[in-house]
Amino acid sequence: MAASEILRVDFLCVENAGRSQIAAAFAEREASERGLKDVVEIHSAGTSPADEIHNTVVEAMAEVDIDISDRSPKWVVVEDLEHSHFVITMGCTINEFSPSAYGVEHRPWNLRDPEGEDMETVRAVRDELERRVNELFDEIEDVARDLESKESLSKRVTKTIKNALSF
Repeated sequence: MAASEILRVDFLCVENAGRSQIAAAFAEREASERGLKDVVEIHSAGTSPADEIHNTVVEAMAEVDIDISDRSPKWVVVEDLEHSHFVITMGCTINEFSPSAYGVEHRPWNLRDPEGEDMETVRAVRDELERRVNELFDEIEDVARDLESKESLSKRVTKTIKNALSF
């Protein structure tokens, strides 16, 4: 991975109307709060997108002051996953995509689908996704720090070489 490379994270589920939307929203918040907005690119998509995000999911996220009411489910674009660093799936598979062939880390977060569930269940899924996203961002923060360190070292080496070559 190049030092200037953006870390791409893809959250995928079947309908892109629940779990992946929740995870992406928490990831966006974490990127912002940790000062990683310029380092992390977050996407969510579905293998068979619904027409809209589940109302209970919108409501559960509003309870934690995150508004996802203006979002829409999207299709997975398999070719885009080749550029991802982390592909997080939640109850779906992408048979056309082999993460290991592209050096992509795949993590299956097989959590209960909140569609049609009561608010207590939706909240439990939301809270578990928040916990997992926080843990993922602990790792991402370490990777970003390593990239920054490598870039800093590269700049210092380049400067030293330029200075050495100038007469």
